[in-house]
Amino acid sequence: MADPISYWPLLGVGVVVAGFAMRRNPVLVVVTAGVVSGLASGKPVPELLALLGGAFVENRLLLLLLLTFPVIGLLERHGLRERARAWIGGFRGLTLARFLTTYLGLRQLLGMVGLTQVAGHVQTVRPLVAPMSEAAAARSLAPKGDDEVAPPQLRDDEKHDVRAMAAATDNVGLFFGEDVFIAFGAVLLIQGFYARNGIELEPLSIALWALPTAIFAFAIHATRLWLMQRRMRRARAATEVKRAEG
Repeated sequence: MADPISYWPLLGVGVVVAGFAMRRNPVLVVVTAGVVSGLASGKPVPELLALLGGAFVENRLLLLLLLTFPVIGLLERHGLRERARAWIGGFRGLTLARFLTTYLGLRQLLGMVGLTQVAGHVQTVRPLVAPMSEAAAARSLAPKGDDEVAPPQLRDDEKHDVRAMAAATDNVGLFFGEDVFIAFGAVLLIQGFYARNGIELEPLSIALWALPTAIFAFAIHATRLWLMQRRMRRARAATEVKRAEG
């Protein structure tokens, strides 16, 4: 007969649920749940500690990324977003399309050399790119030829659209930029597949085939940014006309 299944290790799930329900520290809750499940499954304490230590070493890069969260939160608490918005708003002639197109190109270039973790939603989009995009969008909606007039305030729907496009710009830049990096996992996967079938290809030749796609992605998304900016201008102009007529 098969050995009966022990459900005691599932106590760790209850610890996670209870810990998050009481809003305890997530790291403490997860580690406690792991210890509870390990002890409930009958693992010796030395072996359990070895597993926890091994998991910590194997995922130390992820933990390093998680440590940036409180740092960025502290900077935001002290006005990082407001400073970024005020700084970018001082550039005359800088529109939303120009700003995000520049960020798109920079994100792609960083991805092409393997620097995928330099930027991202947490590191740059939320604390910097999104508020800068809002300031650039407000500048884009200002009357042309009159730099003395303060840029208009964005409505909530406009802010949401700008933030979403800022996040999408980061995604497009990263996705189509990292494909050109010769040590990217997908490039090595393709090389391994062809090698098993008797076709020898260098990673550089595979990565270069992704370059035309990256260029087209840049052009297409830059066009989308320009169209979004024009759409916002037209919608704002239509709103002003209705307000004047009313």
